[in-house]
Order: sequence, then structure tokens, then C-alpha cells
Amino acid sequence: MTKTNAARILDRYGIKYELFSYEVDESDLSAVAVAEKLNQNIDQVFKTLVLRGDKTGIFVCVIPGAEELDLKKAELLSGNKSCAMLPMKEILQYTGYVRGGCSPIGMKKNYPTFIDEICILYDSIFVSAGIRGMQLKISPDDLLKVTSGKTGDLLFLKNH
Repeated sequence: MTKTNAARILDRYGIKYELFSYEVDESDLSAVAVAEKLNQNIDQVFKTLVLRGDKTGIFVCVIPGAEELDLKKAELLSGNKSCAMLPMKEILQYTGYVRGGCSPIGMKKNYPTFIDEICILYDSIFVSAGIRGMQLKISPDDLLKVTSGKTGDLLFLKNH
């Protein structure tokens, strides 16, 4: 299995992780599909979302794969008055990663990173390893450490 840039960064910091590969379906790059292919709990497979805030510029939110980001909560946590998802065509330019392979680890710059607080309920979570078809299994504490991340409530509450 090829080591990704994200994996090399974790090696450099001496952080324990596992790499998992899966078959990529270009028509469905969702975290739900990834969780199914890896036979993992969708609540532990997190997706990386890149946003632009009116005050801070680019920032990153990492949330459980089946959930939806609450933009108001993201604004509050990141110190912005407004924010929006980064257009798909700009993802590679700002992060160095492609859609479906965007890792919170090893982006072109160290953007402010916010991870939904639910992550602390698990010993380990999955995030993209930086390429389509590969995931990293890592402890939430180590992910927070390597990204200088902060936890907070980021989830849109359905049916409320």
C-alpha cells in the first residue's frame, strides 16, 4: 500500500494510525459509500469539508459522514459572520487534494480545523488519507494534535 503525504506526516510525528484501502466508485464518493466498503460504522467515518469565511478565509470542518454541516455553527466556531463551502473547482488549488480524497492532514497550508465534538466518543475514527480509495484510522486526540484542531458542535440537527 502506497504511503500518502498524510501518512508520512503522521510518521514524522510518531503518531499511530492504520491505512485502509477500498475500491473507488467515481459515481459515489460519499463517506456513506466508503463506510459500507470498509464495513465500518458510518458514525466513525468522517468527511472533510473546506469552507471560506468572511473574516478568516479558508477553514476546515471534519464531521461524521452521514451528517450535514450546520453553517451557522461553523461560523460561530470559526469566528466568521458568514461562510460557504469552497467551490469544488477550488478544492485542489487550496488544499492540494481532490474531491473524495481530501484529508484534514497535510493540506497546502495549515488552515484552522474544527472537528465535530462527537469524535471524542470513539477510540478511533476514519478520515481520508489524501487520495481516493484510502482512509486513515486514527485516534481523535491524535487527529486534533496533528491538525491543531478544535472540537465543537458542527452538526445540523435534523427533525428539530
